[in-house]
Formats: sequence, structure tokens, C-alpha cells
Amino acid sequence: MGGLIALIVVLVLLVLLVRATVRVVQQGQKGVVKRLGRFHATHNPGLIFLLPILDSMTRVDMREVPRRGDKQDVITKDNVAVGVSATIFHQVVDVNKALFEVQDYLVAIDQIGRTALRAVFGTMTLDEALSERQKINTLLSEHIADATEKWGVRVNRIEVLDILPPQNILRAMEEQKEADQHKRSVILKSEGDKQAAINQAEGEAQANITRATAQKQATVLAAEAKKQAQILEAEGLRESQRLEAEGEAAAIAAVTQAVHEGRASSDVFAYWQLKNLARLADSPNSKLVVPADFAGLMGAAEALAGATRGGGAEPSANGTVGVASSVPPPEPPRRGRPKAG
Repeated sequence: MGGLIALIVVLVLLVLLVRATVRVVQQGQKGVVKRLGRFHATHNPGLIFLLPILDSMTRVDMREVPRRGDKQDVITKDNVAVGVSATIFHQVVDVNKALFEVQDYLVAIDQIGRTALRAVFGTMTLDEALSERQKINTLLSEHIADATEKWGVRVNRIEVLDILPPQNILRAMEEQKEADQHKRSVILKSEGDKQAAINQAEGEAQANITRATAQKQATVLAAEAKKQAQILEAEGLRESQRLEAEGEAAAIAAVTQAVHEGRASSDVFAYWQLKNLARLADSPNSKLVVPADFAGLMGAAEALAGATRGGGAEPSANGTVGVASSVPPPEPPRRGRPKAG
């Protein structure tokens, strides 16, 4: 029985010895060994053997660690109390400084983060704090970096999570936002009405210009058409006069040829005289002038009428047709101006 107890005691001592002698450092950590209270060595991840009672080891996490600070009240530049919370992303770069230059670097980082929040927000108004978070993050990182560098800790960045103004400030901000939205709505509506009026005026001006242009083109086309019609009418009149002149010239030439050839009789001359008298009667004048030899014309007319009936015309000695004796001579015309017919 005594031997069994002794064996158990030996096994327990052996387990305690192994536990005090053999240590394991995980990946992402480093082991700092102190011998008799003084720094002895730094070990990378893996299996480490220590001297019992003489050595002690502290594990230090070398990874980037996000540490969220508690919510705290800070005063802005315009004396508004706001609740702020932030997350600090830090990383140990020198294990000796992190363990031996500061008592607890985690607590130190938390406290200096709180101090930095008060210092940075104290230089900014509430509107700037709410709208310039990136600037706040940069200022916080610069404020903390110098202090943590001597502790062997590097602050990679600081992110502000919440900025909570008081309830009365929030209500005032909501009212201001609502007023701004209403103002923008009124401005946009007035700008829309103004733009609509401008567009309508421009449309009417463009329509007037278009109508004026169309009217101008129509006037020009009408003038050109009238001009062309006048030109064609003048050309037609000229052609008509030319043809009439040619016809009259041909008639005169034929008459002249007939006279020279001796084929023109008194009947022919009487016919031409009556034809010209008929033209004179057809004129639009209100007065009719009768030639002095009107009686001779009437005799010629009777001669032509008798020749047409075939009963009293006979050729004269020179081949012309004379007036038959059965036809009484016309009365001589009275002297004086005839009345207008």
C-alpha cells in the first residue's frame, strides 16, 4: 500500500515537471522566456523546453488585433456632448518593448485611445464630426501613433463606430433636415417653372421664326410665280404681235402682188374698206367717226351685195367689176358731224 502511494506521488511529480518544462507556442504568437525574472530569450512558434522553477514564459500575440473601446462622452468645439465609440486596430511589432516598456500595453492603448477621442473631437464642431469621419480617423491615428511606438505596438488604423448626439440635438437636426428638404423642393419647383416658361417662350419664338420664314418663302415664291407669269404673258403677247405682224405683212404682200399683177378689182377694195369700217365700229370708244366718203362705201356695199346675188355685176374694160345700173345710187351724206351711235 505504501509503495502504491509512492508511485502515485512520483507520477504526479513527473507530470508537473513535464508541464513546467515543456511549452508550446502557437502560430501567430511569440514566447518570451524570463529566467530568474530577467529577459532570457524570445522563441518562435513551436515546442519550447524550460528549466523548472528557474524559467517562466509569456506568450504575446503578434497578429493585428481589433480592440473596441467603450462608449464615452466627449465635448465638441461648439459645446455639444456626444457619445463616441471607436475600434483600434493594433499590432505588436517588438515583444520586448511591449512587455517591459509598459506595464500592460492593452490597457495603455485603451486609455490613450480615449484621450485621443477627447482631443480630436474637441477641435471640431458637431457638423464637422458627423460629416468628416475619415478626417477623424486620420487625426486619431496620428495622435496615437507617436505614443504607442515606444511601447513596441503599431496602431494600423482607428475606425469611429458611433457618434450619438443628444435627443434634443437629433430632433433639431431632423427638423433642419425637413426644412432643407422643403426648401430644396420649393427651389426645384420654381426652377422647373422657370425652365418651363423659358422653354415655352423659346418654342413660341421658334414657331414665330418658322412662320415668318414660311411666309417669306411663300411671298418670294408668289413673286417669282407672278414674275414668271408676266414674262410668259409678255412673251405670248410678243409672239402674238409678231405673228399678227407677219400675217398683216403677208396680207399686204399678197394685196400688193395682186395689185401689181392687175388682179385687184373694185370689189376687193370695197371689201377691205368695209372690213376696216367694221373694226372701227367694234372699238370700245364712245364716239364713232364716219369717213367723208361714207356714201361711196355704201355704194360699194350695194355692189358687193348685188355681186353676191349674181344679178348686176359686169366686168369693166380693165377687168374690174362694176356696179349694175339697176342699183340706185346712194344718197350723198349730210354735211356735219354725225351723232355718236
